Amino acid sequence: MSDFPPQQENAGLPPGPAPQNDAPLAIPGAGSAPSNVMAVTPAAAVEVQAQPSLQPGLPEHSPAKTNREMSRRTRRGFLGLAAGAAAAWGGWEWLWSRPQAGQIPAPLREVLHFNEAVSRRLFFSDHHLAPSFPLSQVRTPIRTGSEGEPDQLPDLAAWRLHLAPAMLDPRRPSTAPVQRISLAEIQALPRVELIAEFKCIEGWSRVVHWTGVRFRDFARHFGVFTPAGARAYPYVALTTADQGYYVGFDRDSILHPQTLLAYQMNDRPLSLKNGAPLRLVTPVKYGIKNIKWLSRIQATTARPPDYWAQQGYDWYAGL
Repeated sequence: MSDFPPQQENAGLPPGPAPQNDAPLAIPGAGSAPSNVMAVTPAAAVEVQAQPSLQPGLPEHSPAKTNREMSRRTRRGFLGLAAGAAAAWGGWEWLWSRPQAGQIPAPLREVLHFNEAVSRRLFFSDHHLAPSFPLSQVRTPIRTGSEGEPDQLPDLAAWRLHLAPAMLDPRRPSTAPVQRISLAEIQALPRVELIAEFKCIEGWSRVVHWTGVRFRDFARHFGVFTPAGARAYPYVALTTADQGYYVGFDRDSILHPQTLLAYQMNDRPLSLKNGAPLRLVTPVKYGIKNIKWLSRIQATTARPPDYWAQQGYDWYAGL
């Protein structure tokens, strides 16, 4: 026998009716529940109310509703695209109906002039220098154009750079004589070396080692801006001997401390294809401004013509 008294159920509780087991909730069509699934009783049942369809007569995610919504969005997208295409076509037709300025519509040329004004006023400075590079990054050769190229390398002892008198009034050319400057006279000026990136407007670039003289030193020594001084002449024109290639420079860019008259490239005298005997080099402009086979220089008050600007490119071509 046990040392403990028999355990009484519901001890200390008032007598009441015996509990009855609730029958499982019947789910129509569900059949008998598997033995390992707990039956749902009325006490645990949750009433779920079906959400009404967003479109009367169709289930919420019916194929018909989906197709109808896709059709509506497709029509709206097509109409928007058609309107945009019509506007773009109309703008293009209007643009190319405008008068031409240097092989491009005048409005586009005005945009280039605006970009030039912003660049010159906000970004350009003598203190804004293009980055320099170590000799280990120098590459050669560089690609070159052939506009203005002579048939053969001239006799360096007889070659002369022509410095025309500065032009205050294009209607009244100066009667002062043209200076004829030898290569030896140019090389007698302070020698400067520049290792900088030569950037083509087509998108490629090369790091090149240039040797020459600063244009500002040349201008001061030979009087490029005489007699009125540099401030009186906002532009400088440079041309090849046959005038087959010509560029125009704003005064500030050509007097930039990194603008050189170069006579060597990568520690060797310039070859004919690279502009011998003398060329202009500046890393603050695209390569189209770096004129080769330089023969004539003249300061002027009028913006000079520029070979590639007349083909539709930017006259300023700044970096």
